[in-house]
Amino acid sequence: MTHQANQEQSALWNGRSGNAWIDNRVAIDRMFAPLARFLIDRVRETARRVPSGRLLDVGCGTGGATLAIAGALGERWQCTGVDISAPMIATARSRAAHARVPIEFLSADVQTHDFPAGQFDLVVSRLGVMFFDDPVAAFDNLRTAAKPGAWLHALAWRSPAENPFMTTAERAAVQLLPALPPREPGAPGQFGFAQRERVEAILTAGGWEDVALTPVQFECAFARADLRDYVSRLGPVGQALAGLSPPERERVADVVVQAFTPFIEGDEVRFTAACWHLAARAPA
Repeated sequence: MTHQANQEQSALWNGRSGNAWIDNRVAIDRMFAPLARFLIDRVRETARRVPSGRLLDVGCGTGGATLAIAGALGERWQCTGVDISAPMIATARSRAAHARVPIEFLSADVQTHDFPAGQFDLVVSRLGVMFFDDPVAAFDNLRTAAKPGAWLHALAWRSPAENPFMTTAERAAVQLLPALPPREPGAPGQFGFAQRERVEAILTAGGWEDVALTPVQFECAFARADLRDYVSRLGPVGQALAGLSPPERERVADVVVQAFTPFIEGDEVRFTAACWHLAARAPA
């Protein structure tokens, strides 16, 4: 582990939230498979010009997207995944070893980690760049770690209003969980990169060039059987439910799960993910 500036996020992802993601990794990887495929298309564009190189996956979690990208690039590329969550990195290492894919996984804070300068030809992220206390410092550090002319391709959530699925649990539980904290615009977290102008300014201040944010949408799905565990353990509602007695937790979960009825189609839960595609290039 390297020194961590993001103490709140470190506590979150090295604790209950990290363990919840580990336990739900199959559902999460299925849910966000369209996002991984989008990133694979972007990195293949670079790989056609640069047949071998090094790729960094920021906020890699349990390694699902990293494994998919590594498989698409082949053995001539070396992939590295980095995440602040030690438990999720341990899971990612185990998955890579089981799949016999030689990926390096680092348990580190991207904002402060001392990466070797000019190491990476590509920097990617599937929903992992919105959590820094000082995002300018984090993107400056990533730019230093990138080779001159290297590309950055990242996906981040757009606004809560454009992602009703992701706020359904909070809206359903607000009367039952009065202490549920409200989302703070621009704060580190899921919707921290919702505002285009702010994100463009962060990337530019971090030293990246050719900055472009493009709105993209993905049709996502996961098994209906996984819905209750998903809403009961992940996100702000999942954190709040952990502090309740088992009977109270089940009562609130019943209400929250019922609120997702509009997203259920047969045996699946389906929703649209409204994201930004962040593209930028390190100075040549």
